[in-house]
Amino acid sequence: MDAATLGAVGTIVVGLAAATGALVGKRGENRASQSGAVLGGYSTLVDNLQEERNALTVKLADNERRLAEAYQELATERNEKAGLLTQITDLTDENSRLRRQLADLGGHPT
Repeated sequence: MDAATLGAVGTIVVGLAAATGALVGKRGENRASQSGAVLGGYSTLVDNLQEERNALTVKLADNERRLAEAYQELATERNEKAGLLTQITDLTDENSRLRRQLADLGGHPT
């Protein structure tokens, strides 16, 4: 082989080596950017989940407070109902006693 042929082959080999180096370098760069995107996406996902968890914790606390208030209101209403039932029983007994007393006095209870 003469010098011109060796120079041409050398140029081709150097060109192929440079292209191969560029291709390998680009793959590494792509791999690094994909890793960064995955880690960035993971970080965003974790942040979103933490925000959602915090919002649900606040909502749960509010629901528990409202439930306690509802139970308190129910207990109050039950106590009031019990008082009204006692009053109804007392008035019914009083009516029965007055009817008997009226009958004993010769009246006609209506």
